[in-house]
Amino acid sequence: MKRALPLLALLCCSPLLAADDRAEILIADFEGDTYPEGWKTTGTAFGKGPARGTLPNQMAVSGFLGKGLVNSFTDGDASTGTLTSPAFQIDRKYLNFLIGGGKHSGKTCVNLIVGGKAVRSATGPNDKPGGSERLDWRSWDVAEFEGKGAIIEIVDDEKGGWGHINADHFVQADKKKQLELTTHEIVVDRRYLHLPVKTGAPMKRMKFIVNGKVVREFDIELVDGGDADFWTFADLSAFPHKTTLTIETTLVSGSNTLFALTQSGDLPDSKKLYQEKHRPLFHYTSRRGWLNDPNGLVYAPDPRGAQYPGEWHLYYQHNPYGVNWGNMHWGHATSKDLVHWKEEGIALYPKKYGDWAFSGSAAYDGGELVLAYTSTGRGECIATSKDGGRTLTESDKNPVVKHVGRDPKLVWHAKANHWVMAVYEEFEKKQWIAFYTSPDLKNWTFASRIEGFYECPDLFPMPVELAEASKLPTKEKWVLYGADARYIVGEFDGKEFKPDVKEKKQLWHGHFYAAQTFDNAPLIEAPLFSLIQPRRRVQIGWANGVTFPGMPFNQQMTVPVELSLHDEKDGSRLRARPVKALESLRAEQVASERPLLGAIWLTNPKTAQLRKVVAEDLDAFDVQATLIIRPVTAEAKPTVTFSLRGTELVYDVAKKTLTCKGVTASVPLRDGKLTLRILVDRGSVEVFADEGRVAMSIAAIPVEKNTKLELHAAGADLGVPELSVWRMPTSWAK
Repeated sequence: MKRALPLLALLCCSPLLAADDRAEILIADFEGDTYPEGWKTTGTAFGKGPARGTLPNQMAVSGFLGKGLVNSFTDGDASTGTLTSPAFQIDRKYLNFLIGGGKHSGKTCVNLIVGGKAVRSATGPNDKPGGSERLDWRSWDVAEFEGKGAIIEIVDDEKGGWGHINADHFVQADKKKQLELTTHEIVVDRRYLHLPVKTGAPMKRMKFIVNGKVVREFDIELVDGGDADFWTFADLSAFPHKTTLTIETTLVSGSNTLFALTQSGDLPDSKKLYQEKHRPLFHYTSRRGWLNDPNGLVYAPDPRGAQYPGEWHLYYQHNPYGVNWGNMHWGHATSKDLVHWKEEGIALYPKKYGDWAFSGSAAYDGGELVLAYTSTGRGECIATSKDGGRTLTESDKNPVVKHVGRDPKLVWHAKANHWVMAVYEEFEKKQWIAFYTSPDLKNWTFASRIEGFYECPDLFPMPVELAEASKLPTKEKWVLYGADARYIVGEFDGKEFKPDVKEKKQLWHGHFYAAQTFDNAPLIEAPLFSLIQPRRRVQIGWANGVTFPGMPFNQQMTVPVELSLHDEKDGSRLRARPVKALESLRAEQVASERPLLGAIWLTNPKTAQLRKVVAEDLDAFDVQATLIIRPVTAEAKPTVTFSLRGTELVYDVAKKTLTCKGVTASVPLRDGKLTLRILVDRGSVEVFADEGRVAMSIAAIPVEKNTKLELHAAGADLGVPELSVWRMPTSWAK
């Protein structure tokens, strides 16, 4: 007969279940179409059930788990009410939940009711304009109430700004989920600090502190290195060797993430840099992170003389710490030829968190670079550089202009003998470009405004190229350009812009925004009869929406183009052609049809159909084509299509339109001819049609297994006087 073990022996053989090992107890996760059983509402704020994310007219809500959450923004901030749980027993040390929304104590809050009293209360983080609808973890220590009954009460009793509350996923646990302030000290002995990032992870606020002072502060989706999508970096070269740097952020209790960070003399994954699967081969992208608006575009000549190539400077909006917009710094790259770029690093750091370095411009002033930018916390600011744009010194007069607006464009107006700042401005509930003037870049005076432009102005003079038969001297006009690629042409005396016609014109179509042109570009050799010795006008835009999923970088610039201004029937119009230097990048020519006489007629005469593989085994490539198109009948609905690795560029002969992935532009045939320059890279298609009168930038990641260039025609006879294709190799140095 077996004898039962004594209780003491049982305890020795089977250790007690540790508190940290007890399973979590879910109270509610709000994944159903209605609130969980027993949850009751009053008023209208909480609707009839959980929200499926963002409600109408609400900023994007993030940070909740699953598909549903509590969101009291029903019908906006004016609605009020409560949402109350049934009674439950407190059986763990912590009550964890996600919370966001308004910061109004007692009015937009989550309460824990024990014994009829609110023993814990929490609000969202927002009580001022701006802010974020993100939910973050909150943890209440409720160990003292263990074994007692409790109720969760969610309250919305505020009708003003941020008068709502978001909540999700109430769970009891023996570990808290709320992040804790964590610090770690390092001694700077390498240039780069590697930082692990996981896109979509909860955003952390990270601070760099030296001698008790915050010297950098930014948001980052920081994770444990083993869970990283990619590694980005912080450049520590601004800190003297052996500086003690304190890194501070919020992490889950016990996290080792900060202690595992490493310093290095190399960039993360430096051997793979510029060789990533989707890295564009000849469009500018940043090494890591997000980019948008091109900012200070300026050409600086070599001080040794004109026989040496100068530097093209491209500054741009940049988030170094993630692949989404945020943390606006100024990135910086340089080039000798507008094709091969070298990233120089961060040119402008924000003064402090929230005072971001927004868009602006640059100019060349007698050996010195002058930059103008929007400090979101101060106003329009000036900085100068005497070392080729690598280091910048802020003006002691900053901010030089304070107003409601942003994005200063600097121009030296030679005839007026003063500086001009064209800047986006919001005035009397309308959108304007305002003009300010200054003799010295320090003291600025308002001059005038012109209505109807939004963001990122560009302002520049251009010679008008007259008809070839004209023997008149070249005349000069000014172009005022907006972020949306629409522009007007007219006269500008240094204070007031007078358009020739009020209707705006458009050159670019598609994924193209916030373009700028280079100041001080080299002179053009003007014809003898010209009274003007103009400078080249080279433009780069942000190809907004050109994305690279799974890559450690996001967004690209368009190729640099050279602008020219021409007299047309409806007034002066811009044309754009890719800079000549891009042709030097061309490698193997994989197709060439250039008949000595006439055209090569490709369409089947019986069916008026064509399907021709022009070239195969392509990655990135450059196409130059001239097509002669003759419709067979009006009923045929004739089209000519280029299939560019699976992306179709379609010319509708009847409508006289060119369409690619939903972007359409009007392109008439001239003497029955259509001229095209097509640039295909790993994230985009760019098209220059009708001798540069129409430019298109299209977001288009090629179909991976499709490496063909095909030409299709239907309902039309097709002649091809010219069709040349070149492979485009990488422009990045190995």
